This record gives sequence, C-alpha cells and structure tokens, in this order.
Amino acid sequence: MPLEAGKPMWTPSAAFADGSQLAAFMTWLRRERDLDFRDYDSLWQWSVTEIEAFWDAIRAYFDVHFDTPAVRVLDRRIMPGARWFEGATLNYVQQVFRHAGYGEARQRTAIRYAGEAQPLADLSWDALEAQVASLAHALRQMGVARGDRVAGYLPNVPATVVAFLATASVGAVWSGCAPDMGQVAVIDRFRQIAPKVLIAVDGYRYGGKTYDRAPVIADLVAALPSLTDLVIVPAIGSPLPLESPVRRHDWAAVVAHDVPLRIESVPFDHPLWIVYSSGTTGMPKPIVHGHGGIVVEQLKLMAFHNNLGPDDVFHWYSSSGWIMWNAQVAGLLLGTTIALYDGNPAWPDAGVLWRFVDDARVTMFGAGAAFFTNCMKAGVAPAAIADVSRLRGLGSTGSPLPADAYEWIYAQVRSDIWLVPMSGGTDFAGSFVAGCPLLPVRSGEMQCRCLGAKVEAFDDNGQPLIDAVGELVCTKPMPSMPLFLWGDADGKRYRDSYFDTYPNAWRHGDWIRITPHGGAIIYGRSDATINRHGIRMGTSELYRVVEELPEVLDSMVVDLEYLGRDSFMPLFVVLRDGMVLDDALRDTLRARIRVALSSRHVPNEILQVPGVPRTLSGKKMEVPIKKLLLGHPPEQIANRDAMANPDSLDWYFAYAAAYLARAARVA
Repeated sequence: MPLEAGKPMWTPSAAFADGSQLAAFMTWLRRERDLDFRDYDSLWQWSVTEIEAFWDAIRAYFDVHFDTPAVRVLDRRIMPGARWFEGATLNYVQQVFRHAGYGEARQRTAIRYAGEAQPLADLSWDALEAQVASLAHALRQMGVARGDRVAGYLPNVPATVVAFLATASVGAVWSGCAPDMGQVAVIDRFRQIAPKVLIAVDGYRYGGKTYDRAPVIADLVAALPSLTDLVIVPAIGSPLPLESPVRRHDWAAVVAHDVPLRIESVPFDHPLWIVYSSGTTGMPKPIVHGHGGIVVEQLKLMAFHNNLGPDDVFHWYSSSGWIMWNAQVAGLLLGTTIALYDGNPAWPDAGVLWRFVDDARVTMFGAGAAFFTNCMKAGVAPAAIADVSRLRGLGSTGSPLPADAYEWIYAQVRSDIWLVPMSGGTDFAGSFVAGCPLLPVRSGEMQCRCLGAKVEAFDDNGQPLIDAVGELVCTKPMPSMPLFLWGDADGKRYRDSYFDTYPNAWRHGDWIRITPHGGAIIYGRSDATINRHGIRMGTSELYRVVEELPEVLDSMVVDLEYLGRDSFMPLFVVLRDGMVLDDALRDTLRARIRVALSSRHVPNEILQVPGVPRTLSGKKMEVPIKKLLLGHPPEQIANRDAMANPDSLDWYFAYAAAYLARAARVA
C-alpha cells in the first residue's frame, strides 16, 4: 500500500536541530538584534512581515562585504520595481573567494568532480582562484568589460564554474546552455543577448556515447554576429574547421596566465547572469538577476534550508542549463566543497550517482524528483550498493515528489535521513518552499515556506487558501527577483509574465496547497509551460520546430505533470488534407524536436487531430485541454461561446475519457 500523505517520517534530534545553521542564526538574532523566536513559524512570520529587517540581518549575519554602503535596505515594497540595498557595491566572486583562506587552507578542496570518462579528482581553492584570475585576465585582453555578455556552451564540469566566476569577476554578464541542447534552442537564447565571447566544449559523453559539438559550434558562431572571440574547451578532440573572423583560443592557454585575481566592484543590482525560462508564447525569456540579490538569497537558501557549511560536500545532480547548476555553485558562497558529476545518472546502471556520493564523500545530495522515482522503479537499494552514512540530507526538486518515493527513501537509503524536497524556479533563482532542520518531515510534503518568501495559495479571486489547492503566489518582494528581462525595454513582458493575474503579487505558475501545520505540497504546473525533468521550456519553442514541417498545419502540446503521476506529454498535430500521421512522420517529428530542442522534450505520444481548440482571439487553449486530461469535468474546462472552433473539443473529450481510463488502470 502506498504511504499516506502527511504521515511523519522523520523528526530532528535535539543535536541535529541545535547544531543546524538555522539554530545558529536564531541564536545570533537573539544576541545581536534582541529578537527571540520560539519556533520556525514565528521566525518565518517575522521574515515576511519585517522584510527590511530580515534581509538586513541576512547581510549582517553572513558579513556580506559592501565596498560602499547601502543608503537603505529597500526603497518601496512594490513588485515589480523594488530596489534593494541602493548605493551598495560588491561582487559575487568576492563572497566566494573570501573562503579560499591562507597557507595550507588554500589546498582545501573547492570542487570535487567525476564523469563517465573522468575519474574522481579535486580542484583546490588555490587552483580554482588561479584559473579564475587567468581567464578573467584573458577576457579583459579580448576586450570584455563591465556589462558585456559571455556565453557558455558547456557541461557540468569545473571549467564551467571557472568561466562563470571569471566572467562575474570582470563585471561581465554570464549566460550558459548545456551542450545537449540543440542549436535552435541555443541560438534562440544567445541571439537575444548578443554575447561578445563564446566558451564552448567540442563534445561530451553521455550514456556511454560520444557527441561531437563542433558542427553546432560552427552554427552558433555563424548565428551570433556579436561574437569577437571563441574559446574551445577540449573534451573529445574534435577538429573545428571555422571560417570566421572570430578569434579562436584554446582553454589551456587562457587559464595559464600567472596573474592575481582582480575583482570589479559593481552595484548591488548589476547583472550577474542571464538565465532562461519560457511561457507559452514568444522566444525564451532572458531573465537577468543581480549580484547582490543572488548572494543574499542563495546564502540564506543554502545555509538555512539546506544546512550547508564549510565542512560539507554538496552535490546536486544537474545539467549546466538548469537553475540547479547555479544553486550548486552557490555552495561556494559558504565555503562548501561542491561535487560535480557529468554524465548519465542511469549509466552504466541506476546506481552510478549513489556510488559517486560515496566516493566523493558527499554530505548533502540532491537531484530531480524523477531521479528518485526512477531509482525506486528500477529496484535500486542505495544503502546496499554505497556507503550513505555521511549523508545528512537528501534534496529533491524539479517536479513533485510523491509520497511513495518518501517511503522508498526511508526504507532504502536511510531511516534517519533528513529529506529536503523543495520548489522554486529559474525565474527568481531561489526557492519558495523547502526544508527546515528544525521541523519534522511528512510524507508528500515540503517542510516549510522559505524565510523571506511570503508564499500563499490564491483562489481565482485573489483570496488566500489554507489546506486547499490554489495558485502559488508571493506577495512580498524578494531581492533575487529579476532585475528585468533582457530586451524588454518598457518592462511589459516582465509584468505580463508574473503580475498579469494578481496585482502586486508574483504568480509563479504552480498549484500549491499550504497545509494546516505550515508545510506545502506542490501539485504541478498550473499553466501550459512544459516542465520535463525539471527543465522548463515554452510551448512556442516546440511549435516553431514542429510547424516548420510542410506536412503540419497546426499543433498543440500539453505537459501533464501532476503530483504522484509520471510526466506525460502528448503532442497533437493537424496535418494538411490527405496527409496521414504514420510512423515515419512520427519519427521525423521526434528527431526534429530532439535535435533542435533536447531529448527531454520529445513527446510521449503524437496524435493526429482534426483541429486545435482556439479562443476567439486565436490563442491555443492549452490550459483547458491540460485540465481536461487531468480529470476536470468537460463542462467546466471551456466556454464554447468564447471559442473560434467549439466543435474541435469533441475529439479531446473522447481522447480524455480513454486516457483517464487507461491512467486509472495503471494506477
């Protein structure tokens, strides 16, 4: 029998709770600010009520260095447009290398790494700083200055961390994509930001196979006229014939300069990186986050909600194109050793990451929820194949973790482990709900709303709900919310993306239930955005690839991610008269999506339909069809009078009945 949701699974011991980073912060608040909180809930209530005092306490507690002081913590409590710590200057990289230390301490491990073709190795703080200093020097020689963009087409390896830190130290803006993304998806992202330098890997290994990226690099260079320089990181030794005026550099040369690290001090809200998230229309959103906002948010998240400190080894399995890569690198802000693994988490078998956790002496391990459910289905017994005794915490994100996965973890990993499911987003580079070392873990739930995050479940009228499913909103500003979207001069796209539904409240696009004891359950996406294995992509990106085929007149895709169910994504296509969807055309569609976007976004099923339901204004009705396939009554999902083609619904009603019956039999 599956475990019931809400059942207590773990309670922190007094030693665990009292020894946590969060308990130390509460002691500091009592001593330094004369603030005494009886429990986590009272601390959270203060953090979302007195938000200026809370975020200033975060700055002071972590001794975030400002080269020039701030004139105030927050100008106005508005969204969007809140300005944090005006006048302050700093640099993300300062906060990282304050942990490098002196003398023998500089030989401590900063990055531990391995991969399918890479045995376990360490990079010391000293070596990391030397490489960052050298690459920063090389970037300056290439003409990179404050505000210029540097793009990375790189896997989850130390070179990617070096490239990011070097870029940030110069005051330039970093943006990365993983090399398993196809050239269409990458070009759509990088072309918007006009990078000056591209740092790219010539290939990568995944699942025992080698993938040559030289042809993709050539396409990228041709598609990005802003490029002046290209740095090649060798991985497979692929030759790169390139007819271009772009200057070419080898990685070994750009990290060989013997120079001190120079760090450019920048304003608190100076752009640090550009990450990408998608809605259902238009190009991917280039989201700009600032140095200061990211530093204070990720210090808080990593220390208090992941309980990390300088003695920890932190591994979160991630693609370099997922925001969890940025979160993993944030461990360096606390002096934590970060552990990187580059490769397929199921090759040569489903136990490979558990053995890496053992070999790398990891104390905090996280991955997408799909990883844990896949291990569960594959019959993996982590405690039988690896030493998991060093693990203090186990994190999960990317999609909802069902209650039976909690049961599997406590049975097969360790009965006394702290399980830390969390949910946040690329959009604000943080978490809204996460773990708390002072609270019990309940099956199917996340332990708490994060400090400083005024998260609520709203009904359609903007009223808060308790113990009922509603829209996830955040009603107070946070420092890591986007500065702006690149190229969105008037801010309209930013406002439309997050604030079009509830005035002055951030609508995140998830369904959430706040439980009576303060926990939270995420049920899945409430909008039409595709969320496959934690990687979000807009439906419009897929439509562009699919509808370029001459056989396809129209298309619609829905992602049926929902709590406790396997992700299922059907693609519906309308073909030209006389055309039939056969296996050859299905294979062509899958191949185009795989090459142009990624293998994650290949649909589970492709079906020929007579039409795509559209509103009177011509919008595809993705959300109503998604609701229908999640079991909402047909009469409640759409108003036929507001549709351009109401008869098109009949096919979907029949399909939904068959799909739901099939899903019920599987369950």
